[in-house]
Amino acid sequence: MRQGEIWVNKKLAGLLTEDDDGYSFSYQKEYLKNKESLPVSLTLPLKEKVFYSETLFPFFDGLIPEGWLLNIAQKNWKINPRDRMGLLLTTCRDCIGNISVVEV
Repeated sequence: MRQGEIWVNKKLAGLLTEDDDGYSFSYQKEYLKNKESLPVSLTLPLKEKVFYSETLFPFFDGLIPEGWLLNIAQKNWKINPRDRMGLLLTTCRDCIGNISVVEV
């Protein structure tokens, strides 16, 4: 099992988990209590429920670099291009925009 903390505007928003059944994402209760909190994406609205998917959620998959930057990441960290969670955890600590993914 692998996990990544999802940060929005430098605030811990939730936890993304990969296990044998697929992926799950849940918001932190403290994050949901804050009226200024923003959803991670429109497809993952602010709710207490746990979101499940057999594949990496499209929003998180879209954070992974492409092209020459992906090639550099694969060569430097020796990550299989099909290991989407590994790529996300390795390359998305400092994404463009307000989202960060920190490996737990």
